[in-house]
Amino acid sequence: MRKIEKEMNTAISRQQNWSSANTMVSISDEGNAMVYLHGHHIATVNPRGDVCVRIDTLYDWPTVTTKSRLRALGVPVATKKGRTYVNGCDIANYGYQAMTVDYVDTRYFG
Repeated sequence: MRKIEKEMNTAISRQQNWSSANTMVSISDEGNAMVYLHGHHIATVNPRGDVCVRIDTLYDWPTVTTKSRLRALGVPVATKKGRTYVNGCDIANYGYQAMTVDYVDTRYFG
């Protein structure tokens, strides 16, 4: 994991606003951490640790960096034969703007 992603995760776990280079974390009054990449909202992490992925943003910007930031949040995102998948679902066929993923992959938060 990149240094910037470790810092992003630290800001989320400490409920602190944070920004570095192309990545930003903004904490709402409700304690939700909104994660932005190049100004685009890519995910929200709620206080329980659930990650809500912005499928519409990922669909528009399926870059290596976007997927790396999401993986750093513990999101199972993959590309197979040019198609992007989250939790095994092809996002092109998902039909919703966002998808909530249980925040269970804790190996990124050590």
